[in-house]
Amino acid sequence: MKKRALFTIPISLLLIAAIVASFVLINIKPAKGNVSQAQRLNEYTKPAVVRIIDYALVGWQFNDYNPEVEAVLEQLKYQTLIGGSGSGAIINSDGYIVTNAHVVEYGKMADQEVADAAFEQLVTIMADHFQVDYNTAYNYLVAYTQYTEIKRVTKVILPGGDVLDGEIKSYGAPINQGKDAAVVKIEGKNLPTIPLGDSSEVQNQDNIWVSGYPAAADSDLLSPDSSLVSTMNAGQISATDKKTDQGSPVIQINAAATHGNSGGPVINEKGQIIGLLTFRGDTVNGQEVQGFNFAVPVNTVKEFVNQAGVRNTKSETNRLYKEGLELYWGGYYKHALEKFEAVQRIYPNHSEIKEYIGNSEEKMSKSKMLWSDYATFFYIGDGVAGLLVLILLVFTFAGGSKNKAAAAVLPAAGPSANMGEQGSAPTVPQAPSAPEMNLNDLNKDGKVDIQDLLIALQEQQKKQNKDGNEE
Repeated sequence: MKKRALFTIPISLLLIAAIVASFVLINIKPAKGNVSQAQRLNEYTKPAVVRIIDYALVGWQFNDYNPEVEAVLEQLKYQTLIGGSGSGAIINSDGYIVTNAHVVEYGKMADQEVADAAFEQLVTIMADHFQVDYNTAYNYLVAYTQYTEIKRVTKVILPGGDVLDGEIKSYGAPINQGKDAAVVKIEGKNLPTIPLGDSSEVQNQDNIWVSGYPAAADSDLLSPDSSLVSTMNAGQISATDKKTDQGSPVIQINAAATHGNSGGPVINEKGQIIGLLTFRGDTVNGQEVQGFNFAVPVNTVKEFVNQAGVRNTKSETNRLYKEGLELYWGGYYKHALEKFEAVQRIYPNHSEIKEYIGNSEEKMSKSKMLWSDYATFFYIGDGVAGLLVLILLVFTFAGGSKNKAAAAVLPAAGPSANMGEQGSAPTVPQAPSAPEMNLNDLNKDGKVDIQDLLIALQEQQKKQNKDGNEE
């Protein structure tokens, strides 16, 4: 056994080491690329940040004969448009979006309120055209003009460029009236989402990022498709315990924001929404002052999410896209491409996926190896190695035991013919002509030669026969 162990034990140890190494390789996680946290958060979240346009078309009837006024009304097609734009975030893959109530307020205003707002705009247009003061234009038009119809429209523009109808599912109140939060529904499946956090855990000076579509970032000098790209600005929590006049809690932040950002998500370091931007601080000398903006806490927003019967769930699109980004940043372009193509199959209009697919294809030749791809081969090899270890151990220890057993049995054959010591039979002397063979000599080093064993057995047989004849 000792001689066998000299080579079987080292081989077994090498095989065991190979099995352990294979498990280590299979479970190695992909290397993370040199990408900042802010960039990661931006890439994770921007596919779910949307632009919302809410407006109303009001039709007018003019009851006085005034060709000049009629001419202006004809240019306006006897209607005026009022409304605005804001931002929002998708929180459910079936198309549920959180935003501010004031972003979609025209969809909830009473008809007379909408008509009054539209009439003020019409008066301003006429006063500017005829170069008269506002009150003069107002007094004239109010006597001869009345609204005929009101058409409300809420549109959601996805980052990929799709423009969809929005339906208000739950609604709070504008800034100066109550809780400035709302939930809007669009038709869609497998949409990207952003998870909701917990604003009760927010601490002063926490890092945050504000994402949305600020009007200040729109410019005639930019291409039309630039309006589909959201803006993300970094900042910190400035105060957590402030309230509006109506008693609604708000969070103060110092990240830069402006009109158009309203309803946009405020995101923490975990990539979760902890609030929605709602309003900015007062102007100073008629100018906006950055660094003093306020957000509706996400726990307030959740009240309206619950009213709408919505669950904030992660989508398969998010999972595949995030996994693809991690692989891409780590240099595993082949594997990233597989994830990105899977995203494209379930959600073809994803805003970022075409670019990442193209980049992954270009860098395919530089793709790193991912050991988990060879898991099947490793498992097969581990099974074979484990079987070999078992065979070697059996060969080493079981083989030695058999030889010892044989050595213990064979010497017992000699004394069995000599019963004199027991007093039951006379002792028979050995024949001097036949040299005695000691069977213990045949078992040296734990080995028995078959030929010598046969000769020894034959000699034993001859002795037995001779003894029997003499008796």
